[in-house]
Amino acid sequence: MRKLKFNDLVKGFVLSFILMGVLTTHAQEKFGGLALYTVRDAMGEDARATLKAVADAGYKNIEAAGYSDGKFYNMTPAEFKTYVKQLGLNPISTHQGSVTLENADAMMADVKAAGFQYFVIPVPPMGLFKVDSETRTMGMTGGAENLANILTTLGKKAKKAGLKLLYHNHDFEYLKDTEGIVPIDYLLEHCDPKYVNFQMDLYWVTKAGADPVAYFNKYPKRFKIWHVKDMDDQGRFAPVGKGQIDFARILANKELSGMKYYMVEQDRTFDDLKPLEAIKISHEGLKEIGFK
Repeated sequence: MRKLKFNDLVKGFVLSFILMGVLTTHAQEKFGGLALYTVRDAMGEDARATLKAVADAGYKNIEAAGYSDGKFYNMTPAEFKTYVKQLGLNPISTHQGSVTLENADAMMADVKAAGFQYFVIPVPPMGLFKVDSETRTMGMTGGAENLANILTTLGKKAKKAGLKLLYHNHDFEYLKDTEGIVPIDYLLEHCDPKYVNFQMDLYWVTKAGADPVAYFNKYPKRFKIWHVKDMDDQGRFAPVGKGQIDFARILANKELSGMKYYMVEQDRTFDDLKPLEAIKISHEGLKEIGFK
């Protein structure tokens, strides 16, 4: 048998390390984002363990929805930023439903310190959001013009703080209000994109009977983040790829929409499916659809 020369041994070791690196990189491939609202109960019980589970499920980006008393999930902004970075997660956006004109500056300073890029208004703020106790129908008071003025003021504050402000929709913004105005249209037409842009929730747009792609065409480059969640045949929330929304068609228009990031979100799970399992199913669905 031929004796192996030293150079042959070196080449063999190098090749082995390269192959190991390729396999490791493939095994640890991470993509896509998750709205932590999906796993809010688990975050409330053990935020650190849940964030690790989110990273282990293959997600790369996160959107928070747990700010209170200057902390994110009971971690200071600096602690939160450090911990998620250790897990290989990127803090992209955060829903700040408790924002007011008075507390915005301090809140935005915390959001910036935690490493987020986008400050998201999840519903009409400052008590404007309403839910009918009997029908569970969502809506708002004050009118679209009032909301546009508030968002513009907050958007200017966000820009000054080095953040980007987005407004997140439900279904009612895509439906005519009592004055015959479609609120989302009013906001898109009256809010300056220098200060205010939008997070499109694809489920709620579909629920309202509107077409996301039609909005991309009418208002290009305004929808910087998407919420990706599916709808089952009963109209309920479903893991991505397990419902009826044509995500492939929507995804084909991402450049037109202006989408920079997307976040899986599932407000509720059904049929004994746990949220931490649902996010794994959704991550596989993202891959099959072609999200990267």
